[in-house]
Amino acid sequence: MSFLRNTAAFFGILNLSAIGGATLYLRSHHVYNLEEHEARMDELEGTLRGHIGLIEEALDRLEGRAAEADRGNKM
Repeated sequence: MSFLRNTAAFFGILNLSAIGGATLYLRSHHVYNLEEHEARMDELEGTLRGHIGLIEEALDRLEGRAAEADRGNKM
């Protein structure tokens, strides 16, 4: 246990282990945040696709009415 008597080596090893532990913690936290962000973006994409679908359906109905009105005027 001679390295325990050498305080520089002891604090060096302690410092490296603290840096390693913090790195692992921050990595796991970052991965968690990435997964949460991906889930939010998937939900947002679904919402946007739903709204786009509603807009397209309304546009089709409006275009259908305009086409019917054009056919009525031509006769």
